[in-house]
Formats: sequence, structure tokens, C-alpha cells
Amino acid sequence: MATFEESSQKPIGTNAARTEEVPTVNGSSAKLTNGDKTNPATTAKSQPKVRVTSTVESAGAGEKLSNAELKKRAKDGKAARRAQEKQAKPQAILPDLKAPRKVEMLAEVGRRESAGAPSGSSTVKSHKPSGSTQKSIPLRPTQPQTTTQAVQPKKGSKNVALFGHLYSQPRRTTIAAAGKEVHPAILALGLQMSNYVICGSNARCVATLLAFKRVIESYVTPPQNSLPRHLTSHLSPQIEYLVSCRPLSVSMGNAIRWLKLEINDVDPDTEESKAKADLCEGIDNFIRERITVADQVISTSAAEKIQDNDIILTFAKSSIVQQTLVEAYRKGIRFRVIVVDSRPLFEGKHLARALADLGLEVQYSLTHAIDHVMKDATKVFLGAHAMMSNGRLFSRIGTAIVAMMAKESDVPVIVCCESVKFTDKVALDSIVSNEVAPPDELIIQGESTTALTAWRGSSNLQLLNLMYDVTPADYINMVVTEYGSLPPSSVPVVHRLSTNG
Repeated sequence: MATFEESSQKPIGTNAARTEEVPTVNGSSAKLTNGDKTNPATTAKSQPKVRVTSTVESAGAGEKLSNAELKKRAKDGKAARRAQEKQAKPQAILPDLKAPRKVEMLAEVGRRESAGAPSGSSTVKSHKPSGSTQKSIPLRPTQPQTTTQAVQPKKGSKNVALFGHLYSQPRRTTIAAAGKEVHPAILALGLQMSNYVICGSNARCVATLLAFKRVIESYVTPPQNSLPRHLTSHLSPQIEYLVSCRPLSVSMGNAIRWLKLEINDVDPDTEESKAKADLCEGIDNFIRERITVADQVISTSAAEKIQDNDIILTFAKSSIVQQTLVEAYRKGIRFRVIVVDSRPLFEGKHLARALADLGLEVQYSLTHAIDHVMKDATKVFLGAHAMMSNGRLFSRIGTAIVAMMAKESDVPVIVCCESVKFTDKVALDSIVSNEVAPPDELIIQGESTTALTAWRGSSNLQLLNLMYDVTPADYINMVVTEYGSLPPSSVPVVHRLSTNG
């Protein structure tokens, strides 16, 4: 039986010639004696410095070992060397982390036994025959209840998860951190739209174009630049600031796209003063033709749908619907108006007050009474924030409820909308595309005892303040535009005519 010994334990240089077999590089074995002068480097590089003595028992003396046996011996020698090195290294003494706990438990058990096992302690009796002595085994003592400070629950997000994609950024209410390239007119316009001083699709579109007109008037083309290229990039920070105050309406988006096309069509060789004057004149023409004149045409056409003794129901406040009702009243038609309104903007109050001051008979109600007031209505006139390509109406939230109740009551629904509000987008619901207003607007101002006053401190309460909803085309009987009265299915045709024309 071969033995493995560490070279450091027995010196190699002894007088007795001792034969040993070691594996070579090619896998064969070679016999070496301590009298040979062979260089140990000729052996396998992976072979450790271990002496393999050929002290074989008498039965196997002089027997040549196979390669597998040599490899096994080398492996055992390597394991023995590692074990010896491991024992030689001093082991770090790790503290017993459980020792204090064990001492504390033993002390607690001793106190309970000395006190005679009070009622608070629990014991388990071992199951032994009745003749044997039963001993009570103490259980782990109950840990005393430590008085720690109550951990406040982590407040979750106050955004509604279903509409999480609409919470892009909080609405800007100040001009702080605004870029220096933003024009003062744009700064004032953004705050006015954010605070609903300028509200309504038409009003926002007109105000935006007038503000861009002032930006163009004060614009100076930098050296080594041309007006068509640089002015378009100069308008980008203005638009970004407006978007941070409130998302752009469809009419604003259409107007901005038209303005950029007009800027790109400017001849680079045109004098700067003349190019700026042409752009400002184009803005005035756009406002006059696409909004002012269009409203006059629509109001005149829609007023013809109103007859004597009609009861017209409308929702919230639309400038074109108001103009239509005023036009019908000036024609001498006697009718009554029902204004249905909703929180939090209460836009219908302004419409009801304006019509009442004019002399019309007005009834004001909120949406919770829509079923009651719809029984008296003969026609429903609605305004529009946008008309989608699939014929659906995108308007102030609550419009879909009014149109649905009118459909159930067989009351015709007439939508008044300019072509500048038409879009080629398709809307199937009011979830994918909408505007989320600050939820604090739902709290009744001036009252500190309402249930919603401290809503931010409630972990399971979230407020959602959507601005618009989508009304299906089946609820709409007619859409009155400057191109005439048409069904909702003809919206994409009118949009194509207004865009290309």
C-alpha cells in the first residue's frame, strides 16, 4: 500500500536508494531513485511536491501501477496536503451570538421555577406511564411586549392607477423655473389657462394665436440663421411652457400645426420685416375665417333648428351654443333654456347668468337632476371640445350622461362644432386620452368640515378629476359646422376638406 508524505516532514536527501513512481506529462509513469539527478521539472506541472514511497506489501511488491491508480494517489495526496494546511492556519474565534440570548432564557426559567411557576408560564407534561414520575418541561418564555413608537404606514401614490399614463407632470401654477427664452405674453397666457381665467377650446385657441403673434413681432433672426428654420425652433419652448400649464386642446394643436407650415413656406430671401408682417396677417385671417366667421355661420344655421315654445337643454357652457341661443332670441323666437351644470368648474352658472341678463327664461340644475329636467326638454344643444374621426364627441365631462339620457328620452341631440376642432384621431373611451385636473379642485372651497378636506391623509382614498368624456356617435343626431349640417359619420370628410382646402 502506497503512502503519501509531505516533503517537509521527511528530507529527501537520504543515503538509502528509494524507488518511486510518478506520473509524467504524457500520462506514463517513471521510476526515480534518490540517487538519480533527474530534474523534477520534467514531471507533470500539476503534480504537487509529494513523495510517493513504494512501500508495497509483500503480496504486491514490485507491481507496476496503472495511470488511474497514479492519478488517484495524486488526488489523495493533494487532499491530504490541503487538510494539513487548513489545520496549520489559525481559525478566527467567532463570538457566539446566541450566547446572551441563551443566558437570558436560562435566567428567566430559573426565576419562574423559584417563583413557583406562575399562571403566565406554560408547561408541557411528558407522556409517561402512570407509575413514573412526570416532570414539567418549561416552554420558551413569552417575550415581554415592548412599547415602541407606532410605525406610520407608508403613504401610497394618490394617483389612480387606471389613469396613471395621464399623470405626466403636475400642472404649472407659477412662472418659476420658466426658460428665459419664453416670451412674457406666453408666460401670462399659461397662468391664465392654468387658473381657468381663459377657459374653453375657442378662447384658448384664439389667445394662443394672439400670443404667438406677439412672439413673432418681437422676434429677431440671429446671425447666420434664416427665419423659416430658426423661428420654428424658437416657438418650441413657448409651446412646451403652455403644455406644462395645461395640455393643448385639439383646436390649439391644429392652429399650431398650421402656423408651423406657414413659417416653413416663407421664402428665405424675403426681408425679415415683411415675412413677420405676412405671418401676423395670416394669424389674423386664420382667427377670422376658422373661428369668428365659422361661429357666425354655425350659430345662424343652428338657430333655425329652434322653434317657438321649444325647451332647449344644454350642458355646462359653450361659446358657440351661447351664440346660437342669443341669435335665436334676437330673431324673436320664444323658448326656454335649461342649463345643466356640474362640479367643480360650474361653467353653466356663467351661461345661465348671461342668458338671464339678456331676458331669456332660464332654469339651472345640476347633473343629479338630469332625469327630471330631461322630461321637459324638446332639443339638446351641446358644444364640443373636439370631434373624433369615428364620429364621437369629445367634450366636457358629463356630456355623455346628458346625451345618453336624451337618447333614452327620444330627444334629438345637436352638436355645434367648428371644423378647427375636428381631428383624424379615433377615441373609443375617455381613458386613453384625457386631461386630469388637480384633485383638490373637487374639494368645496371655504368648508373645512367636509369628508374630502383631509383626503391626502387617508391611505385608501384617491380623487380623480377628469376634464372630458367621450360621447358615442349613436347618441348624436346632427353636427352643425360651417360646412353645413351633417351626421357624425361625415366628420372625417369635413376634416379632410378643411385641412386641404
